[in-house]
Amino acid sequence: MQRLPVAQAAAASAFPMLPSLGVGTLDSYIAYVNRVPMLSAAEELHLAQEFRRTENVEAAKTLVLSHLRLVVSVARQYLGYGIPHADLIQEGNIGLMKAVKRYDPNNGARLVSYAIHWIKAEIHEYILKNWRLVKVATTKAQRKLFFNLRSNKPTLSALTPGEVDALAKALDVKGSDVKEMEMRLAGGDIALEGDDSDEETAYAPIQWLADSSQEPTERIASAQADTLQGPKLDQALMALDERSRNIVQSRWLAMDADGNGTKTLHDLAAEYGISAERVRQIETAALKKMRGMLQAEAA
Repeated sequence: MQRLPVAQAAAASAFPMLPSLGVGTLDSYIAYVNRVPMLSAAEELHLAQEFRRTENVEAAKTLVLSHLRLVVSVARQYLGYGIPHADLIQEGNIGLMKAVKRYDPNNGARLVSYAIHWIKAEIHEYILKNWRLVKVATTKAQRKLFFNLRSNKPTLSALTPGEVDALAKALDVKGSDVKEMEMRLAGGDIALEGDDSDEETAYAPIQWLADSSQEPTERIASAQADTLQGPKLDQALMALDERSRNIVQSRWLAMDADGNGTKTLHDLAAEYGISAERVRQIETAALKKMRGMLQAEAA
């Protein structure tokens, strides 16, 4: 038996006084909610007005409990998406609690009519988030088509041109949109990375990824970098005075075996008879000037 992440626990987080059901299986949970008495229109109106006026949690709890069977019924309509019924019920219950919190009894509609939209919305959102790693529907129109196409598709096989036209007309969308969504629904999930075996089937999509270094914009950027590090860099260096140029070359361009500059600030300070701090100031000013020239060339 599937174990229900008891939907009532979610209700308890929103309505702390909601008691635990004390049931562990989906069948026993459904049997429980079907035994909860239905409310008359007058009782529902009284409880909803009381909750809206005083935020009485007991009133909200009674409204939620009396409509849990509605969530079970709605969730059953979405079993074809490969998601456990228990999870669908739990998400639907969250939608029900949101509906109770926002329900205005003075509008004249019964809670069941108002809540069903919130229940479906929460279930739809959960299905779209969990049905596949790569989402098949992102816009509002695509989401509507996603659910309508699954429920209206006559067979599991590919749609014929006539069926595409009929569905497009029935759903008031373009035939191309129906074909595209059918392709998304039919596409299976595969692992990005393969297993460790040497078999041919172990070759995974991650090994098909293109080498980004050959992408045109990457090659242009690389060529620009080479230019700036070659002739343009020499031009920037030649624009400096002799002392500044020697300091930059000794500190940044002439590297020893360990990848460090061949001279330290103190070495250069001794060479020019100035302080190490003065050498650092000259270095900073020279690098700033060179950076400005290189950026101007790049622009």
